[in-house]
Amino acid sequence: MKFGKKDWTSYDRGIEKEWMLTNGISGFCGGTVIGANCRKYQGLLVACTNSPEERYMILSNLNEEINIDGKLHQLSSCKYTDKIVDGFKNLQGFYYDGLPHLRFFVDGVVINKKVAMEYGKNTVVIEYDILNGSKESKINIEPLFTFRNPGVCSGEENLKFSKTVDKNKIKLIPQLNKDINIRFFTYGGKIVDKTDEIVDKIYYDVDKSTGDKFVDKCYIPGTVEINLSPKERKKVYLLCTIENEENFHCEKIIENEERRINNLKNTFDDSRILAKYLPIAGDQFIVNRESIKGKTILAGYPWFLDWGRDAMIAINGLTLSTGRLEDAKDIIRSFSLYEKDGLIPNMFPGEGQEPLYNTVDASLWFINAVYNYLLYANSCEALEFVEKEVYKTIKNIIKAYKEGTKFSIKMDEEDSLINAGSGLDQVTWMDVRVNGIVVTPRHGKPVEINALWYNALKIAALLKDKFEKEEKNEYEELAKKVKASFTKAFWNEDGKYLYDVVNNNEKDNSLRPNQIWAVSLPFTMLDREKEKYIVQKVFEELYTPYGLRSLSRDHKDYHGIYIGKLFDRDMAYHQGTTWAFPLGGFFTAYCKVNDYSKEAVDLVDSLMSDMEDHIKDQCLGSIAEIFDGDNPYKARGCYAQAWSVGEMLRVYYEDILGNHKKLKKVHKDIFI
Repeated sequence: MKFGKKDWTSYDRGIEKEWMLTNGISGFCGGTVIGANCRKYQGLLVACTNSPEERYMILSNLNEEINIDGKLHQLSSCKYTDKIVDGFKNLQGFYYDGLPHLRFFVDGVVINKKVAMEYGKNTVVIEYDILNGSKESKINIEPLFTFRNPGVCSGEENLKFSKTVDKNKIKLIPQLNKDINIRFFTYGGKIVDKTDEIVDKIYYDVDKSTGDKFVDKCYIPGTVEINLSPKERKKVYLLCTIENEENFHCEKIIENEERRINNLKNTFDDSRILAKYLPIAGDQFIVNRESIKGKTILAGYPWFLDWGRDAMIAINGLTLSTGRLEDAKDIIRSFSLYEKDGLIPNMFPGEGQEPLYNTVDASLWFINAVYNYLLYANSCEALEFVEKEVYKTIKNIIKAYKEGTKFSIKMDEEDSLINAGSGLDQVTWMDVRVNGIVVTPRHGKPVEINALWYNALKIAALLKDKFEKEEKNEYEELAKKVKASFTKAFWNEDGKYLYDVVNNNEKDNSLRPNQIWAVSLPFTMLDREKEKYIVQKVFEELYTPYGLRSLSRDHKDYHGIYIGKLFDRDMAYHQGTTWAFPLGGFFTAYCKVNDYSKEAVDLVDSLMSDMEDHIKDQCLGSIAEIFDGDNPYKARGCYAQAWSVGEMLRVYYEDILGNHKKLKKVHKDIFI
C-alpha cells in the first residue's frame, strides 16, 4: 500500500491512517503514516512482560530533525496544545507492506525510515537509510520515554528513571518497577548525554474526541547524532528493548521479520489486498498466554485482551482458513481445559486467578469451532484429539445448559429452548452495562443463542455417533424438539423476520443482526423461504459497506453516531452502531439462500471490495471493531479487531474461493 502527499495535506489528514506491528507476546508498536501519535495507546515500543497482560508504554516516539548547512528542518510530526511540529511537509511517501516505510526528502537529502519488531521479544528496531546531498548535514534524534499503562497519560511518577549513558547506549530503570531494564542503542550514530528533559503538552486528537485524558508528557535522556559528509550513504539503526540480551543484530531482526511477514502474505495465491494483508492482521491477534501456557486470541488492539466469545468466533478465519491447524488445536485445548459448569471462559484473568464465565454464547461457539476444526484438519489425529481431550467438555456444556447453570442459563423443559440472563447479567455479545443500566439486557431466549444451541446439539449428535455408537442419540432427539419450537417462538409473520428475544409472552421485535446466524450456521432450522426473507430484511435495513447495524434505523432507540464520552458511546454501542463481524454471517447466509450461484458469490465478492477500501484506510491492513451506523460509517472503537478480520478471512476462504464444497465433502467422509 502506497501513500503520498495528498494523504497528508494537513496534520489532521495525516493522522487519519494508522499502522501497527506486534510481536506474538502481546507487545505492539504503532503510529500514523506521518509519524505522529494521535492516541495515547500509540508508541514505538509497548512491551508486555506477562502476555497478554502487564503492558507498558516504553518508547513513545522520536523527535527527529536534520540540520543541513546550518538550517534546521523537521522530520517528525507532533501536535502539542500550543503548536504543531510539521515534519510531514518533508515526508514524500509512506509505504506499508506489513512493515511501515517512511521516505523523507529535504534539500537533496533522502532518508528512508523503516520500523520492525522482533517476533517473540520486546524489542523494536528503527532503520534509517540515508543518502546525503552535497552539503554537510547532521540528524538529531531525541527518544521520548515513559513507563506507564498504555491507556493512561503519564504523570510525574511515570517519568522518573535511573540513567546510564555512553556513546552508543542509554540504560534506564524506571523507579516504578526496578525489575525492568530499558536499553536504547544506536548503531551508526552517537549518543550525547543531556540534562534530563521533560517534554509536555503532547496532544492526542483521538483521545480528545472520546472525552479521555489527552495531554501527555515524556522524558528525554539524551540525543542521537548522525553526522553526514557530502554525498555520503549511511545506514543507522536504533534499537529499544527490555530484553536481557547484549548482542543485537538489527539487520537480522528486520530480515527475519520481513521473511515472516512475506510468508503470511503468501497464505493465498491471490494479489488482492484482502488476501495479502488480512493473514498478516490475523497473525497479530494470535499470542501466547503465560497463565495457561498456551495460545490464545486477543479480541482487539489496542486495549482488548482475550475474550472467549471473540476467540471462538474469530478462530475459524484466523487459524483454520489460513492453515494454522496447530494454533487452532492449541486454542481449543486451552479453552476446553478451563470449562467450568458447562461454561467456557469469557475472559482469562491473571495467573492464579479464576476466569470470568459471564457468557452464554462462548460455549456454543466453542462447539462450532471444534466441528470446523475437524472439517479443516480432516485427519484421524484430529478426531482422536477431540475424542480424548474435548468431547467430554462438549458433553458437559450440553448437560449444563439442559439442566441449568450460572447466569440463569437453562433449557426450558416445555419447548427445549435456552433461557439466559436476569437482573444486571450481560451474557450475550450485546453486553454493555453502564451506571447500573443494562442497555440491551436481552434476558430470556435470545434468537442467536437458540440458533447456536440447535447447531451445538447437531454437532454433539454427530460426535456421539462417531465416538459412542449407541442406538439412541439423546442429542439428536433434543435437536428435533428445538427445531419444532424455534420457528413457532421466533418467526415474526408480519415483519417476515425473527424476533430478537422471546421472554415468556413478550416478543422483542427490534430488528437486529442476531437472526442472521439462524441462517448462516452449519446446522439450521428454518425453511428456505423464511431464510430468504431474513437475508433480504437484513440486507435492506441493517447492511452497510463495513458491517451490519446493531439496530434498525427505524427504531426509536437508534443511535447512528458512536461518539462522545463513555456513557454516550456505551448507549450507542449496540443501538445502531455498525459491527464488522456479523457481516461474515450475512455474506455466508446470502450465498447459502442463493445456493452459491455465481451471481450470489460474485455479489458478495464485490461487496467485500468495499471492506478492502477500509483495509487501506484507518489501521492499515486490518479491520476495525465498529463503525458509525450513519453514512459515511466512520471507523470507531478498537482499530484492529480479531473477529472482524477472522470473519472476512473465513468468508473469503470458504465462500469466495469455494472451499465450502470441499468442507461439505469432508463432513460426509467423516460423519456419514
